Amino acid sequence: QVQVMESGGGLVQAGGSLRLSCAASVSISSFSVMDWHRQAPGKEREFVARITPGGDTYYTNSVKRRFSISTDNTENMMYLQMNSLEPEDTAAYYCRVVHGGVVTWGQGTQVTVSS
Repeated sequence: QVQVMESGGGLVQAGGSLRLSCAASVSISSFSVMDWHRQAPGKEREFVARITPGGDTYYTNSVKRRFSISTDNTENMMYLQMNSLEPEDTAAYYCRVVHGGVVTWGQGTQVTVSS
């Protein structure tokens, strides 16, 4: 059974940076989908960024040019580098992977951006 676990969240001032990590229990080269989502209080979970097995990246418009998704295949890690953080980025951030058609979510890591 695949497991993923996020880390790296915290409290940061507006304009600051954080790097989120997602550790996988199996080789990430076996994943067909790897992405980050977030959920703010009272709102639905939303897509943030995706990286394909080929290395193509996709971002929701609100984080383009501020966030960067990447992976380290040797460490079975996925990252989300978040720069120029805004209070609107406050949310619980989740990594999601698909392996053999099965979707696995992490438990989330909280990011709070103060103004």
